[in-house]
Amino acid sequence: MDHREMVREMGKRARLASNLMGRADSNVKRETLLRMAEMLDQQRPQIAAANAKDLQAAAEKGLSGAKLDRLRLSDKVLGEMMAGLREVAQLPDPIGEITRMWVRPNGLRVGRMRIPLGVIGIVYESRPNVTVDAASLCLKSGNAVILKGGKEALHSNLALAKLMQDALAEFNIPAGAAQVIPSVAREATLELLKQDELVDLIIPRGGEGLIRFVAENSRIPVLKHYKGVCHIFVDDGADLDLAESVCFNAKVQRLGVCNAMETLLVHRAEADRVLPAMGARPP
Repeated sequence: MDHREMVREMGKRARLASNLMGRADSNVKRETLLRMAEMLDQQRPQIAAANAKDLQAAAEKGLSGAKLDRLRLSDKVLGEMMAGLREVAQLPDPIGEITRMWVRPNGLRVGRMRIPLGVIGIVYESRPNVTVDAASLCLKSGNAVILKGGKEALHSNLALAKLMQDALAEFNIPAGAAQVIPSVAREATLELLKQDELVDLIIPRGGEGLIRFVAENSRIPVLKHYKGVCHIFVDDGADLDLAESVCFNAKVQRLGVCNAMETLLVHRAEADRVLPAMGARPP
């Protein structure tokens, strides 16, 4: 099966699954995500083994330490993934929520209700934890998702996809609700971007080069940004002890991730106190 046929079949499965997800009971969605978290804990050895293959291949290719760090599914990262699944599971179900209602002069009542988008395609780079994070948000909001991760994380992503699909099956949800494209080829990404009859939205997550590539090649609406917006502003009168801790953690907890702080803005009234303290803080 070539890339075009493979991706189109995945799109068809996702479209069918999206019809079910849009009507899925809130309790079913919640319990499915909680089951994913439970299975992630139970299958740590299998996930670690798959991740080890990716790490070994990446090291042999000479990837930098920062890139290897983004790729690594450590116990800490797995714990954060489980916590994220449980947190999303407990969020209120947005589907069916009426966010606005008004009456026209002729007495007609008009409202705005939240509904699923349908099928979402997500293209991202090396961090395999995005596979679970992104899928959980799509499933919670009643959508199906097709995920195209980076070539460095293929084994990890496929292992996580199997785990998610096993959890979906326990609740009679089709595997098409959460799929990972099993290819590292750029042609597979291009085919995904052409599926405007089957995919409703594309979200690229990564560097500026990836985002521009997706935006320039997609026939599907793209939700995008080009530049990082990881700024923190310390205002006049802020709790300076708290601000210092937040800013320090936002930058040094993990230097290689895309949401590490890029710019620290400090109100001039607080600059003489905040900036020297930040500079003097030991790494």
